Amino acid sequence: MKNYSEIALNTLFERYDYLCKEKIYHGKWSYDIGVVLQGVKEAYEQTGDKRYFDYIQNTMDFYIDEDGRIKNYQMDAMNIDYINNGKCLFLLYKETGASKYKLALDTLYQQLQQMPRTSEGGFWHKKIYPYQMWLDGLYMGAPFLTEYALTFEKEEALEDVIKQFTLCFTHTLDPKTGLLYHAWDEQKVQPWADPETGCSKNFWGRSMGWFMMALADTMVLLEESEQKNPLEKMFVSCLEALAKVRDPQKKVWYQVLDKGSERGNYLEASASSMICYATAKAVKAGIIDQKWQVFAQETYQGLLDEFVFLTKEGWLNLIRNCEVAGLGGPDDRDGTFVYYISEPVITNDFKGYGAFLQASLLLQPLMEEGSKK
Repeated sequence: MKNYSEIALNTLFERYDYLCKEKIYHGKWSYDIGVVLQGVKEAYEQTGDKRYFDYIQNTMDFYIDEDGRIKNYQMDAMNIDYINNGKCLFLLYKETGASKYKLALDTLYQQLQQMPRTSEGGFWHKKIYPYQMWLDGLYMGAPFLTEYALTFEKEEALEDVIKQFTLCFTHTLDPKTGLLYHAWDEQKVQPWADPETGCSKNFWGRSMGWFMMALADTMVLLEESEQKNPLEKMFVSCLEALAKVRDPQKKVWYQVLDKGSERGNYLEASASSMICYATAKAVKAGIIDQKWQVFAQETYQGLLDEFVFLTKEGWLNLIRNCEVAGLGGPDDRDGTFVYYISEPVITNDFKGYGAFLQASLLLQPLMEEGSKK
């Protein structure tokens, strides 16, 4: 079996000297860079290969100056997406001891402390999206807050982490399917929000992918702590619901999870990669039953069969990624089925590519072991 994690990493390095200078970013402090770097970080932790560490450091040093200031970052935007790239800084600070990384970490922690909240204490997704919790936001903020609390002895912040998951899960849960809606508006005034529940209209695949990765990463950080018990229950609940809507032949998920038979819907790479990674991580950590290992392996094979293509140069392409999807904003995104299937579909989107890389690093050894039996 080809080593797809190695191919994905080599492709990344050959295509992009610096992720931050890729043409679509122009140095923007963009959260999806952090998704890719998280995969590179896991490769470094697995192998100790200094190339991987250097790639992370070179990218982050483009943004972080010697005084710890973050280029193109605005705290007053109160945008929870801005937290995600900070996850890489823990490794850099641990390995180098450089104060600039600690200062940048402190800045992002301060943002979370100052984030506007719902009446129950849930982080708004952004200042421009008032009283709204989106599933995406849990991935951006919760693992960072957990690692910061554990690294710098801010144990009280761990209660806040559990609260964020609990509020988001409770308010977005559909009791009939067990799936989670993309977002929830506490005030129930957004055009996309149900006037009774405040939830958006559909189950977007990647939003549940974000939530599952957030749960998996946070649970692993919490290790043996009893605080992770409610997170385990949420994870299994979501996984059981997702198993029911996985395509029975292809073993991957649709852009709109529960409407696979509807015209225009499509099997989507980023959501499928995220759910695959989260499942494998929870299995490997012994958090969920080993029966889910086969499920994760089937899904990974589905990723390879459905979305992965190798070029004549030997580079890896990950096809059929939804480029972006959201709710409200200047484009008045309405959260309908037609909206979700009309957003651009692209190849090698960093969100999907980063999640696929992370899934490959976990599942490649299991797949190789299985092929030898």
